[in-house]
This record gives sequence, C-alpha cells and structure tokens, in this order.
Amino acid sequence: MITFFLVGLTVHVVFFISIFDIYFTSPLVHGMTPQSIPLVPPASRLVLVVADGLRADSLFTLLSNDSSMIPYLRNVIEDMGTWGVSHTRVPTESRPGHVALIAGFYEDVSAVAKGWKENPVEFDSVFNESRHTWCWGSPDILPMFAKGASGDHVYTHTYPAQEEDFASTDASRLDSWVFTQVKAFFNSAKWNSSLRASLLEDKNVFFLHLLGIDTNGHAHRPVSKEYIDNIALVDSGVAELVSTVEEFFDYDGRTAYVFTSDHGMTNWGSHGAGHPSETLTPLVAWGAGVNRARIVTEPQQYTDGYLKDWKLEHLRRVDVNQADIAPLMASLIGVPIPVNSVGVLPLLYLNNSEQFKAESMYTNAIQILEQFKMKMSQRKETTLSFLFTPYQPLTESKQAELIHKARILIQLEKYEDVSLCQSLISRSLEGLVYYHTYDRFFLGCSVVLGFVGWTSYVILVILKTHATSVKPPLCMCVAAVIAVFLFIQRSPFTYYIYCLLPVPVWYSVLKESGTLTDLIRSAPSLPLWKCLGYFVLVAFGIELLVVSFFHRAMLTVGLAALSLWPLLSGLFSKAKVRSGSWFLGCLCLAAFPLMPVVGREPNVHLMLHVAVCACVPSLTHASLQQKQGLPLLNQVISWSTLASSIFVPLLSSTRLFHRLLSIFLSLTSTYLLLSTGSEALFPPVLSWLMFVWINIEQEALLSQGVSSRQELSVIDFSANIDITRIRQLKLDDIRRSYFFVFFIITAFFGTGNIASINSFDPASVYCFLTVFNPFIMGGLMMWKVLFLFVYIHFFFLVQDYGSWLDIGTSISHYVIVMSMTIFLMLLSVVTHILTSKRLILWRKTKMHFP
Repeated sequence: MITFFLVGLTVHVVFFISIFDIYFTSPLVHGMTPQSIPLVPPASRLVLVVADGLRADSLFTLLSNDSSMIPYLRNVIEDMGTWGVSHTRVPTESRPGHVALIAGFYEDVSAVAKGWKENPVEFDSVFNESRHTWCWGSPDILPMFAKGASGDHVYTHTYPAQEEDFASTDASRLDSWVFTQVKAFFNSAKWNSSLRASLLEDKNVFFLHLLGIDTNGHAHRPVSKEYIDNIALVDSGVAELVSTVEEFFDYDGRTAYVFTSDHGMTNWGSHGAGHPSETLTPLVAWGAGVNRARIVTEPQQYTDGYLKDWKLEHLRRVDVNQADIAPLMASLIGVPIPVNSVGVLPLLYLNNSEQFKAESMYTNAIQILEQFKMKMSQRKETTLSFLFTPYQPLTESKQAELIHKARILIQLEKYEDVSLCQSLISRSLEGLVYYHTYDRFFLGCSVVLGFVGWTSYVILVILKTHATSVKPPLCMCVAAVIAVFLFIQRSPFTYYIYCLLPVPVWYSVLKESGTLTDLIRSAPSLPLWKCLGYFVLVAFGIELLVVSFFHRAMLTVGLAALSLWPLLSGLFSKAKVRSGSWFLGCLCLAAFPLMPVVGREPNVHLMLHVAVCACVPSLTHASLQQKQGLPLLNQVISWSTLASSIFVPLLSSTRLFHRLLSIFLSLTSTYLLLSTGSEALFPPVLSWLMFVWINIEQEALLSQGVSSRQELSVIDFSANIDITRIRQLKLDDIRRSYFFVFFIITAFFGTGNIASINSFDPASVYCFLTVFNPFIMGGLMMWKVLFLFVYIHFFFLVQDYGSWLDIGTSISHYVIVMSMTIFLMLLSVVTHILTSKRLILWRKTKMHFP
C-alpha cells in the first residue's frame, strides 16, 4: 500500500507539473534584431508616470458637485492631450502590468514562482532601448528593469521595502517621497555638469512609480477618503512635476508625457482577477508628438456607458490594450520597439506627419514579424520535417508579399493606407500563438493517456482476482521508440516524462487484463437498472460540479438535492433526528455559495483558544482603522496560534469524536484569524454537517445489513482492529465517495473561488503581517483553503474506519473516484471553454467590439 501510494503520488505530481509545460511556458523568444523608425522622433525625452492601483473610473469620474478631484489632468484631457482606457489582462498584478507597459508583452506566467518580482527569462524593454532611464518608486518594481537592462544606463531610486505597510498611517507619503526626490534630482542637475549633460541628450526616459494609491486602496478601499485624497495628491504632484521638467529644459517642447496605471482594484480592495474594475485603467498622454484633445459631435463607438458617466462624451476617446503603450512610447522618442513586444501602435495618439505614422506602423509590423519568424524557426528545428505543419495564413511567400506591398505603398507616398501593415501584425500575432501552443495537443494526449491508464489500473487492482502475464520486452520496445522520437526532435527533458509515463502505467493495466475479463463475464449478473441509475446520477453530479466552477450558486442546488437523500433512501423513517439534522445542515451550508465572494472530555483550553482568536482580528482591524499599526501582541498571538494548531490536536484523546473535535477547534482558531466576514461561520456549519454525515452513514450501513463497529462516540482508533470483520466495497460506496468529492468542492468554492487566492482581500492576513510579502501572504491564504480539505479528509477516513472498510481499499477507491472525477471535470471544463469561445467568435461576427 505504501508503494501504491507513492506511485500514485508521483503520477499525480507529474500530471500537475505538466500543466505548466502545456499552458504556462514562457512566450518569449530571443535573437531578433531591434527595429527602429528611420525618421526624426517628435520628442527627445519621455516622462512615464504610473499610478499603481488606479481605476479608470476613479480618475475620470467627477465629484458630486461636478468639480474634478484632478484639475490638472482634467485640463490635459479637455485641451492638451489624448485620453482613453487601457485594457489590462489577467493577472492584474503590479509586475505583469508594468511588464506590459514598458516591455510590451503580457506576463510570462512562470514568473509567479518569483512572486511577480523577477522574470525567469530576460526580456527587452523601452528602458533597455533608451539612452538613459531614471526611475523612482517601489523596490518591488524598479530593480527588475534595471537587472534586465543591457549596460548600466538604468538608474533606480527606491525607498525601503518596509515602507510598503498596509497599516501605515498615511500611504500617500510614498508618492510624496517620489515627487520630492524627482524635484531634488532636477535641482541637483543644475549644478552637476555631467548629470546635466546626460539629461540634455535625447532618448531619455524618466519613470515615476507611485504606490500610494494602491496601498491606500488595499488598506481603506477605493471608495475611501484616503484613496480619493491620494489621487488628488498625485494630480498636484504631476502638475508640479511638469512645471519642474519644463523649466529645466527651457520649455523646448520636446518632452512627451504618459500617465497611466498598471491595474485597477475591486471595491473590496483587491486585484489580480479579471473584473472590469481591475482591468480598466486610465491612459492620458500629452506633450511632444501627441495629439491634442479633439471635440466630437457624433456618438462614439463605445457602448459601455462610461463616456456619459464621466461627462467626456464630447471628447474623442482612444482605448488601447496595455501592451500598445510600449510601442507608443518607443515611437515618441525614437528608440527601437522592444523586441518581445506584441503591442500595436495606436496611431490616433500620434501628432506627426502621415509619413511618420506609416513608417512607424511598418516598423511595428516588421518587429512583430521578426518574433514570428524566430518562433517558427525554433519550432521547425525541433520537429521532424515530415511532421512539421507551418502556419498557413503567413507562409514565407505570404510574408514576402505583404512586406513588399507595404513598402511599395510607402514609397508611392500612400501613407494613409496602413491596412497591409495591420494585416501583417494580426497574422503575426496569431502565428505566434499557433507556434507557442504547437505541442499542446501532443502533450495533452500523452497526459490524458497516462491519466486514463492510471485510473484503469487502480480500478483493476481493486477488482483483481487473478493476473495474466504481459512480456516486458514489448513495453521496453515501445518506450525505446518514444525516447528515440523525442531525442530526434530535441524535446525538453520533461517531454520524456510525460510521454514515457503512460508506458509503465498501461503495462500494469495489461498485466491485470484477466480482472477485466472476469468483470465483463460477471456483468450480466449485476442489476442493470441500478448500475444505469448510478451512472446517470454520477454523470449529473459531476456536471453539476463543473458548472459550479463557473456559477457558485450551483453548489446551493447540489446541497439542496443532497438534503433530500435520507428521504429518498428511506433512512428518514429509521433515523428521524439524524435525518432532520442532515437536512438542516445541508440547507445552512447551501446559504454560503449565495453570499458574496470572499465529547465527554472537555476541551476548555481549545475553547479559550478559539475565543481569543475571535477577538484578535477585531482588535487588529480596529487598530489599523485608527492608523496605530499592527499591535505586536496580536501578531505574536496569531503566529503562535498558527504554529501550535498543527500539534495541539495530538494532545487530545484518541477517541474518534474527541480527536475530530480537537482538530476542528485547533484549526478553526487559525481560520478565524484569516477571516474578515461571513466565512468565519463556514467551518462550524461544515463541521456540523460532517458530524451528522458520519452518523447517518452508520444508519445507512445498518439498513443494508452491514454491521458497523460500536458507537462512534466510544471508538478508540488506537485500539487493535479485528481484520476478520473487514468488508469489501459495495456499490453504495460510490455514492459515499461522491459525497466526499462534492464536499471537497464545496469547501473550495463555498466562500469564494480560485480568484480568492489570486485576488484576495489583504485584510485577511492583517493579523499576521501588514508589510507586502507575496509568498507569506499567499501561503497563509493557501493554508486557509487547505484546512477545510484536510478536515473533510479526516471525516472520510472515519467513515471507512467506522464501517469496517479496509483502509487500503478505501484509499484505492478514493483514488479511483478522484481520478475519474478530475478527468471528467477537466473534459467538461474544456467543453465549456470551447463552447464559450465559439459563442464569443459568433458574437464578434454579429456585432462590433471596440
């Protein structure tokens, strides 16, 4: 059984790792030649201001008296510049947002392993292509661009990381620090001749990262006075910044300004997911080379209603994708577009000649095409020639044709016609996706084959009566052929694991083929109607779980259906009290998915522990609201509780109910410290239902003629087991296992969803720390989720222990149910996603999407 468990663990770990190789590989390629616009740029320098965590509606919306909290930027929007909404992508975090803004590509998701602070693959950026870049702001953002730059021309000025404290008395001081440092920098340049000489050169960039708005949003929410006041402070700071810069350069009109944000923020102060409040960020550009505000009289193409809300319907709005800002900045100061950029130059922002716009668009197209060609070349080198399938819409001949025609149009001075360049860009971007996902189907089939093989093997192990022999040399030959094939294609090492793993798995399945033969022979003796009924119920139940991934309210439907189980199975007449408790427990638990996301021996010491932990969050949040910081005593209590909760239950009685109660009280203490709202009630309700479940299952076994152990309340799990009374699996155990899987999913989605890890409320961890640390904060949130998983597993084992089911068989059965459920759920999820994509494509053909 230990070997079986270790093999199963290894198989599932491999399958889990395969997700990253199939879906989360780096999109970056290297070796391309930087592409520059062959004309004089309109600006000599660029000032980039990024207000971290600033929502578009927070900046553009007027106050109740129709005045603006941003008088300077509002004046820019209405007179001096061009404005719009920058659309970000998930994950809406600071690092991915800045990479999209400055490097022009959407985050390499493998960077999550470094807490979004560094990139495992080097990349190009506007800063790297500039002559000099000076940066001021957060130590979490600035160093990564200096580290990735070639040479030493990127200079960073940061405050200590400890300043990023959600319990800060005034987080806006972070932005004040930046503006003060920039002003002091330009003042010092007046007396520093070498610095002044560098500043007077062209192709310079000044980057201001303002973290105060994001920090205040996390701590006080985006609708708070602190958040609004911080926006006003940034506006006045930008006005003073522009005055300082223009004065230093004698108002030469050669400075371009870009003001934007890396991501937005939800109303409850979090970001990371794809809600519009997180993905819609402001973009305001003005200065050298940028179009001034344009009055429009016709209705604009945007149907989101924001123009009216912001009272900007009379001004032209130009929306962009976040990555489009990188080629815009590169075009303004005449540096090469970052070689990894997938951004498309937004021409409506440029105030220059038609020739400059055409040449800029052509350069943008060639820059993206270079990535496509490099990606195609790499894929071609690692694929056998007779198996390689090129991207048909952009073959080498079509590339040459489009480039030639676009160049001819520019030579004929038909600058307005940039459709060929846009077509080349769109095809190149689609081709990049095609080659990036080239091996996805092959790897997916290998993993599915291994998954199905493993599930089949576990089923046969349980049903085994005898085994037949399959000669290993055949399997060895198959493995050798696969290995040679992968070697010829120069595949990565992990590909060998994914493709070779199914070989021993299916070898083990074939060894047990006799069991399958016996099962087929005995099939006629099984009650067909019962098997068919179970199959329909299981299929419906699994589909219900899949739909719950998209709509949490479906868990309420499922729990309501489960509440009727005693009535439908006839248990109600035999155990009315327990059936009633089951009914009420299911209905109480069913209320949580509808809410918004997010014994004889006393346990007096644990009760006291829970009471203290219930008070600590209240005291902590009260202290933070009064801007008094995180109390040291509360922090010590929180970390001590977390550490002790793992060991304290081991000191309790070995009787089942007492141990389960001890585990609940101990782990709930930590859960309470990580709770900020109604989710604190979820563990008690779930625990109540679990206790009822194991009792009512005893009644179900008795009604089926299976004698259970003595009363669960007096069972001592440390006592010896009478192995002569161990029973085998029954058909009803499938129903019991489905209940287990359903409760696992309910525990995960009952108070939130996966975004509650990626886009959680930072207030959840305030009892432990308030200084930003993604790994510790993420680890605490993961523990909050895993606690419920572990707790339900304990009850599942108690079910089997109390019903004389062999634990080894139980684990095998659990592996079967979980493996089959995961496979069917993945299949259903893929079906849902593909259906959604087809609907989106259909809708795009029916209506215009801005």
